[in-house]
Amino acid sequence: MARTLRRILDLLYLASGVAAAVCLVAILVIIVLQMAARWAGIAFPGSSEYAGYLMASASFLAFAYALNRGAHIRVNLFLTALGSHRFWGELWALVIGTAATSYLAWYAVKATYWSRKLHDVSQGQDATPIWIVQIPMAFGAILLALCFLDNLVTLIVAKQDNIRPDLIDQSHGE
Repeated sequence: MARTLRRILDLLYLASGVAAAVCLVAILVIIVLQMAARWAGIAFPGSSEYAGYLMASASFLAFAYALNRGAHIRVNLFLTALGSHRFWGELWALVIGTAATSYLAWYAVKATYWSRKLHDVSQGQDATPIWIVQIPMAFGAILLALCFLDNLVTLIVAKQDNIRPDLIDQSHGE
């Protein structure tokens, strides 16, 4: 059962990373369309806002995937200096990360709920309901909190988290 849950979580993190990449490609498409519209003298209202919404979505959707891939900044120098106490340093960091991201996820969901309830719309030309563009942010925040909790539980149970070695460590200075 633990392996099945691990596969499901890893697939969820990967799917979120892929969704973030799709958002980045969509930003590129919007920018190119905006340039073409400008050259053709056609108005493309709201394009800057949509690119901004996609950037926020891409960022939040990529957080959990990036955490497990070792792409987030970690203070490995400090953790290495802890020597035999490294476990306690990682435990402390994951407890703080879990608490902070859970707090963030709670308020991201709360903000989305209230934006929907109050019929809040963007102030740009697009007048998009804000709750629609807040959903990927809230989902990404929830997923990041889940990823931190996943790593915390794994560290406590298996004495090692799921975070792969840093990308810098993998390159060996090449």
